[in-house]
Amino acid sequence: MSTNTEVQDKLLAFLRERTGQEWTVDRDLFAEGGLSSLFAMELVVQLESTFDIEVAGPDLQLANFRTVTAMSELVARLRLETDD
Repeated sequence: MSTNTEVQDKLLAFLRERTGQEWTVDRDLFAEGGLSSLFAMELVVQLESTFDIEVAGPDLQLANFRTVTAMSELVARLRLETDD
């Protein structure tokens, strides 16, 4: 299982590759980065395939995808729910 730091590192690498920009864990991807809601759906697919989780229902809200920190917290929470 990946640690929170490993999850963040993988997300930062994905963002750098897809956008050509450097990101920090607390940078708002949509306010500062100008990314679209379509990109948010791409992030959902990336999280699900990379971290073997399912993002559905109430978890499909933009707040969960605004920052790398928020996404890594979502991954950690969904993994805990899966383990229960």
